Amino acid sequence: MSRTVFCQSLQKEGEGLAFQLYPGEIGKRIFDNICQEAWTLWQKKQTMLINEKKMNMMNPDDRAFLEKAMVGYLFEGKEPEIEGYTPEKK
Repeated sequence: MSRTVFCQSLQKEGEGLAFQLYPGEIGKRIFDNICQEAWTLWQKKQTMLINEKKMNMMNPDDRAFLEKAMVGYLFEGKEPEIEGYTPEKK
């Protein structure tokens, strides 16, 4: 049986993540407060950001930038700036 969470990103009940996908306190916060649907949406944005900005995930600065964008997107409703991309209206 899957667990449900009240998703802070989508502001609705949804299926919770199966396990903690991100390390540390941020990962725990995501696991407890973000649904699978919101995480999938973030993964698509993350891929676009990595590709557009030609990020190297071995670079600590790129990882820090991506983490900040992730927290902003999932918990603060901040849409990442991706050149040539217009987000859908919620």
